[in-house]
Amino acid sequence: MPDIEPYPIRIPDRDLASLRTRLDEVRLPEPETVPDATQGLELDRLRTLLDTWRGHDWRALEERWNTIPHYRVRVDGLPIAFWHVRSPEPGATPLLLTHGWPGSVLEFENVLGPLTDPVAHGGSASDAFHVVVPALPGFGFSGVPREPGWHPGRTARAWADLMTLLGYERFGAHGGDWGAFVSTELARLAPERVIGLHLTMPLASPLPEDRIAPDPAEQRMLERRDTHLADGYGFAMIMATRPQTLGYSLLDSPAGLAAWLGEKFAAYSDPRPEYGGGVSLAQQVDTIALYWLTGTGASSARWYWETMRWVPRSAEAENAQPVTVPTACSLFPAEPWPTARRWAERRYHDLRSWHELDRGGHFPGLEQPGLLVSELRAAFRRDAW
Repeated sequence: MPDIEPYPIRIPDRDLASLRTRLDEVRLPEPETVPDATQGLELDRLRTLLDTWRGHDWRALEERWNTIPHYRVRVDGLPIAFWHVRSPEPGATPLLLTHGWPGSVLEFENVLGPLTDPVAHGGSASDAFHVVVPALPGFGFSGVPREPGWHPGRTARAWADLMTLLGYERFGAHGGDWGAFVSTELARLAPERVIGLHLTMPLASPLPEDRIAPDPAEQRMLERRDTHLADGYGFAMIMATRPQTLGYSLLDSPAGLAAWLGEKFAAYSDPRPEYGGGVSLAQQVDTIALYWLTGTGASSARWYWETMRWVPRSAEAENAQPVTVPTACSLFPAEPWPTARRWAERRYHDLRSWHELDRGGHFPGLEQPGLLVSELRAAFRRDAW
C-alpha cells in the first residue's frame, strides 16, 4: 500500500525573489480600445491585480496552508496532494470536494472549519464531515502527468482509490467546474460507494427539441449559454487545442498568468457589491501565486486538451451516461453555464434537490463560503437520502 506522507509546503526564497523581479519588470501593452471587457481583461484591472500581487505575502499563505493537514500519496503512478481534515464528531460523513480551473484547493479553505466542526461554527454535530480536498493532476502540489490520459474518468478512479487508502468505503462527492465532471464520473463509476452527489454546475445540456419552444426561463438560459460559447469560451478552445503553446507564456510571464486567470475570476463571479463583490483581489492573488510558484500554468491548461477529447460531445451522449446516485444541485446566478432542471433530470435520474440561489457565481467557496456550507449540509443530511 502506498505511503501517505505529510506534505508541508515551503517555496524556496530564490523563487520568491525571482517572482518579485519579474513583477517589477513586467511589460504591459497599451489600453484596450473599447470601454468594456469585450477585448479581454482591461489594462486598469490588470494593473490593480499586479499591484496587489506585488504586496502579496506568500509566507503568510504558507503559514495558513500548513495549519491544514496536507499530504501526498502516489495514486495510479502520480503523486496526488490533498487536504484531509477529520471531524471531531465520530459520526461525521466523509466528503470529497473537487475544484476546477482557474481554481485550486484554496476554493475550499474557508469551508473546512464549518464542515468538519459544525458545533464550533453554530451548527449541529449531525452536519459534520470528514473532508478530503485533492488537487487535480497537474494542479497545485499534485504531480504533473508525463503521459496523456489524465482526464476526469481516470481522475475519478484515482479519487476512489484515494478514499480507499484513507479508509472511507462510502462518501459524498461535491464539485463545480471540472470538479463537477470528476464527481459526476465518480458517481457513475462507483455508485455503490458514493452516498450522494452535490453539484454547482450540473452536466446536462439541452436537446435540439428544447430549442423549438422553450419557456421564457429556458430561453434566457439558452441565450446565455450560446453567448458564452460564442464570446466567452475562446480561452477553453485555446487550452483544448494548443495548451503547450499557451503554457510557455503562463510559465514565463506573471502578467500573462494573472491576466489569463484573472479574466475568468472577474467574468464568472457575482460582482454585485451588496453580495460581496465576487472573488476578492486577495483571493485571486493567492490562487494566481499558487499557479506561478508551482509552475502549473501549462499542465493545468493541458487538462482541457485531455478532457475535451474525453467528454461527451452532445446532450444525447451525456444522457447515455446516466447518474443513478442521489443528486442535489445548487445553482448560483452568475454561473456561466445555466442549466434547466428538466435537462438535468434526463441525466441525473435521482435528482433529490434543485436549489436556485439569489447570489454567488462560479466560485461559491470563495464568493459565498457560508452559503456553500449551508447547501452542502442540506444536501447530505441523513433524511435527504
